[in-house]
Amino acid sequence: MMAFRGLALALLVLISRFSSCYLLPPPSSDGFIQCLTENIPSDVIFTPGSANFTGVLVSTIRNSRFLPLANDTTTERLRRPICVVTVRDASHVQAAVRCGRATGVRLRVRSGGHDYEGLSYRSVRPAEAAFAVVDMAGLRAITFATDGELYWAWVDSGATVGELYHAIGKRNTGLAFPAGVCPTLGVGGHFSGGGIGSMMRKYGLSVDNVVDAKVVDANGDLLGSRDAMGEDLFWAIRGGGGESFGVVVSWKVRLVRVPSTVTVLRITRTVAQGAVDAVTKWQHVGPTLPDGVNMEVLVQGQQAVFQSLYLGTCHHILPTIVSRLPELNATAADCKEMTWLESMAFMNFGDTNTTALLDRSTGPNFFKNKSDYVRRAIAKRVWLEIFTNWLAVNGSGQLILEPHGGFVGAVPAGATPYPHRSGVLYNIQYVASWSAGDDDSSSAAAMNWIDGLYEFMGRHVTKSPREAYVNFRDLDIGQNTVVNGVSAFRSGKVWGHKYFGSSNFRRLATVKGKVDPTDYFRNEQSIPPLLQSN
Repeated sequence: MMAFRGLALALLVLISRFSSCYLLPPPSSDGFIQCLTENIPSDVIFTPGSANFTGVLVSTIRNSRFLPLANDTTTERLRRPICVVTVRDASHVQAAVRCGRATGVRLRVRSGGHDYEGLSYRSVRPAEAAFAVVDMAGLRAITFATDGELYWAWVDSGATVGELYHAIGKRNTGLAFPAGVCPTLGVGGHFSGGGIGSMMRKYGLSVDNVVDAKVVDANGDLLGSRDAMGEDLFWAIRGGGGESFGVVVSWKVRLVRVPSTVTVLRITRTVAQGAVDAVTKWQHVGPTLPDGVNMEVLVQGQQAVFQSLYLGTCHHILPTIVSRLPELNATAADCKEMTWLESMAFMNFGDTNTTALLDRSTGPNFFKNKSDYVRRAIAKRVWLEIFTNWLAVNGSGQLILEPHGGFVGAVPAGATPYPHRSGVLYNIQYVASWSAGDDDSSSAAAMNWIDGLYEFMGRHVTKSPREAYVNFRDLDIGQNTVVNGVSAFRSGKVWGHKYFGSSNFRRLATVKGKVDPTDYFRNEQSIPPLLQSN
């Protein structure tokens, strides 16, 4: 344990011995900063008085609607962090937790900044003013190990998916890892929510391939292995959402084998070319294609783009697609063969420049997202209405359809916190976006559009609960209420059952009650501790 001084040391002793009854003291921003400066390098601490505080704070804010504005009100300023800690070592994370507990300052933990509601770097509650951001972007090492025919990687939470892909592909062209397509996703947040991606039908979610981890717990202790943290906590961190149980600083993942040549097919069909028929048919075909092919659909405006990744050559998969989905009129000209690493670049950027996967920068993006799951195919007449009454009036609005089935559907719903397994045809991500120069009426129109579409779709997607994906976080489906300083289990069930199902949510809350009973790690949609008083 690092040497803390004075009152901080006494409080830390209380934390370690009596964590089940320890309550945070009134927050002391000055005390927190002083504690940090005594225990970690000062060059990783950025306060509002630092010249580049704002630059560090906004460096990985991916949703531009949460960027701080010069004319923010006092209330808005209160929702910003008292400092950003750009950790470079697990000991820095430990110090932040211990200092935070000793001085009443809570932490928000950011890896890639893709949290759709920005909860990894902001608080929605004005009353919860004293919080700091632990930015993991500097904790990004990737190391490899082998054991006979098995291949592993340790990847720090601050690494991006693109960096992980690039490191794997450059080391061995026959290896890969199943995760999301977007290269700027931070590993820590992506894995914490499950990690759906373009190979999940063959190899499952990212968390289905996580075999070990290192976690800083609510006492600031480093639990350096699965054995040290126990099976319950290891289960919870693999899909239970970020910022609930501790800070995962590193993950051990199992790498998977891929052929030397993979195929990307991209086919666009307009409504005039039969897009409605193609999407309707795809609902039955996409989840039942051979496991080695993943065909997602991007629906926007008056067209649908069908993009497939196949772990093999074109001539092997093309006949299957032609016979199973003739509505696409697929030909060899729609195929592009390349390495798996090149395919990760191609599906993002339209070319095979793999160094682009290392670029962490993104342009301004203003958006709002929601999600659904579909277990019974949506009728053609409904898809016609979606194209006619919804997409035709908002050219920037999108629906992204990700097929399930295959391996991801064969895993039991309770194997990880991600419950959307057997019987799921696909999930839907709704995206409303607008430009930086748009006025308030444009952003309001986009928000009204996605709210209206989501309400309309309620008749055609899963019910009781209406399922949602925690990595597409949506505060509209519910937020925690805090009772006696602890997030209430009852309020958490409102949104928690949608993300995790009732049994998984209860198990997550039980784990939370054991490892963080005083609810130190919390946000508006963090897992509440299941305690006697709840």
